[in-house]
Amino acid sequence: MGPRRAAREVALQALYLLEVRGEEEGGRSLGLFWEHFGEPAGTASGFARELVDVVRDRCAEIDGLLQECMEHWKLARLSRVDLCLLRLGAGELLGRPEIPASVTINEAVEIARRFGSEESAAFVNGVLDQVAKRLGKAGLRPAADASEQG
Repeated sequence: MGPRRAAREVALQALYLLEVRGEEEGGRSLGLFWEHFGEPAGTASGFARELVDVVRDRCAEIDGLLQECMEHWKLARLSRVDLCLLRLGAGELLGRPEIPASVTINEAVEIARRFGSEESAAFVNGVLDQVAKRLGKAGLRPAADASEQG
């Protein structure tokens, strides 16, 4: 696993902490979380924190964008893992435009396979593909062997 994938997984876990504990209580716990888990092996210095900060700072915008891209689904109906992963992917698409959309989506799909349910990977792929289209990002469909950039 590359350092960026490890950072994305750490960011997912931090977002899950905030989702489960609530922003206020989770926010207090986040400092301890970063102290213990914030620097993945091979370190992608600050990337995990940057992703979490983008999601926290732009959560309302991200949630609105996700809701627009999900047919017949409400955010409240999603598993917390899927919701956090969609927020993470959408936040990366918004906050890191230099990373190709295909890389962001492929990484989210692979993480969904590891942390989500059987259906999570396909669902995350479809929703983030729609998000990328709405944002006008090129190269939308992730290739099965897309390598991580950066």
